[in-house]
Amino acid sequence: MKTHCIVFKSNPDNIRLVKLWLDDIAIKHSIHESVYPNILITLTEAVNNAIIHGNKCDISKDIKLWCDIKTKKIKFIVRDEGDGFDWNTIPDPRTCERVQMENGRGVLIMQSLAHKVKFRKQGANVEITFKIQN
Repeated sequence: MKTHCIVFKSNPDNIRLVKLWLDDIAIKHSIHESVYPNILITLTEAVNNAIIHGNKCDISKDIKLWCDIKTKKIKFIVRDEGDGFDWNTIPDPRTCERVQMENGRGVLIMQSLAHKVKFRKQGANVEITFKIQN
């Protein structure tokens, strides 16, 4: 198993670091182009949620991002320093009263694009798993 890690401050401008980090991993491990966009979108959503909702854009708090690569799967863990949240109470953004809203779709997007999404530590950790082809 190969492990990669990056730590950065909860500044929304740092979201660009996710793509640079992922690009490096994708090149080193020959991540197939068919799964790369789903990984990028999902990680961007998870990190964005961690910065904005978890750490409240407090630049004194860190975002930690890990990647574990095995033969047929790649798992990411996004950790913030916030209090977490109850993911079971997130309203469905597809309902009539919410469909026109500009936000609230992040968790649904992550669950739609990844093979598995698990919330741990009361939601302050998000584990995202993708099946991969090398």
